Amino acid sequence: MTDDRQPADRDRSRSRLDEAAERSGQAVERVRHRGGRAGRIRARQWEIILVISVQAGLAATIAALIAQNLLGPGAHVFAPAAAVGTIATAIGQRARRTFELLFGVGLGITIGDTLRFLIGSGPWQTGVVVALAIASALLVAGRGGALVGQAGGTAVLIATLAPMERGLELPRIFDALVGGAVGLLVVALLLPVNPMRVLDRAAAPIFAVLCEQLAELADALRQRDSDRTRRILDRLRGTEDDVGRLHDSLSGAEEVVTIAPARWHRRRQFHQYARSVSLLERLLLDSRVLARWATTALQYDEPIPPELPDAISRLGRAVAEMRNECRVGDNPQCTRRLVEECAELAGRAAATGVRSFGDALVTGLRTASSDLLRAAGSEPDEANRIVRRAAGVGEAAIRPPARRHLHRTRPTRATRVRRRANLAARRRGDDERAGLPAVGRPAR
Repeated sequence: MTDDRQPADRDRSRSRLDEAAERSGQAVERVRHRGGRAGRIRARQWEIILVISVQAGLAATIAALIAQNLLGPGAHVFAPAAAVGTIATAIGQRARRTFELLFGVGLGITIGDTLRFLIGSGPWQTGVVVALAIASALLVAGRGGALVGQAGGTAVLIATLAPMERGLELPRIFDALVGGAVGLLVVALLLPVNPMRVLDRAAAPIFAVLCEQLAELADALRQRDSDRTRRILDRLRGTEDDVGRLHDSLSGAEEVVTIAPARWHRRRQFHQYARSVSLLERLLLDSRVLARWATTALQYDEPIPPELPDAISRLGRAVAEMRNECRVGDNPQCTRRLVEECAELAGRAAATGVRSFGDALVTGLRTASSDLLRAAGSEPDEANRIVRRAAGVGEAAIRPPARRHLHRTRPTRATRVRRRANLAARRRGDDERAGLPAVGRPAR
């Protein structure tokens, strides 16, 4: 059967179908992207869970053995509990957690014994002891944590069990010492994690997002697709969880290279890579700025010189090169070359002709190039100078600087009279010094 609809109706129906198909494809792409990222995050989480579980089990076993063989008869439950508490705390805070644990136990014992001697034992005395112990711990620490918890828990034990069982104070202190020391021993000597691996795995999602989205942004600018640039901006904004995990990994890796002798040889490499990784958050902010200005420039139908998407593409490649070079400790020559090309293309785009939002995009590219050079190891002044020089080369290639002609201005009458008088005076002075006749008619 033939279609009796008008051509305009058929075009409208096809356009609706095309829009629906495009939206479906975009939704599938977003789900696939999020699913892939979620799978990678789960794999990294399982690895961290396995490492912490093995460390905690080993620490509990060693602490229980030491407490039973060295601290005399008794349950000594607190020694393995303190070891597990040290291991299971946030990575990068284990040394501080151990000192807080020991100080909290000492504070709880001191307050509990003092108040029990002054006011006795009983339900309301227990409440007073715990309240004062918690208040003292909060005044010392300024916030909640291991110190406050251990001070309150130890105060409860002293206030309730000390009247019935004498000598709880010293076993509690020794258990805390054994548990905390064993926890740190496992982390530092027996099973220290590889700090570079921890740091690289935490930074990998951010590097991947930066490289992928900068390449996407370059393609979207070439195709003048503002909806696509807006989606790129949303993806760049959804990296807060990755940034938080990166900060935790930085703290944990720094703790390992500080307290683990087996990892001391990686200190220099760690500090170099940590400096690069710590600037990733600034690069993320720079990329968001680029995506926002690109979206606005396309919405206002501003001209986009082809050099702009090329510069953004170079920036994404420079990010990938920086990760490879800094991870192995090489001199980041390829990164600097790509950054200089990015800045030169930005200068060419500015000289070709851009409007207000395109000019802001050029400024954002230069800022991101400078931050990337700093991440590669350059000092701030050196990075700014390199970017400024490369951008100037790009501008000069499109719009050479005008030559300055030296125009000789005609002197005024007073200036000419003054010059003649000065010249005559010099001649008279020279002639008198040489014993010659005055300048005038030649001597015969």
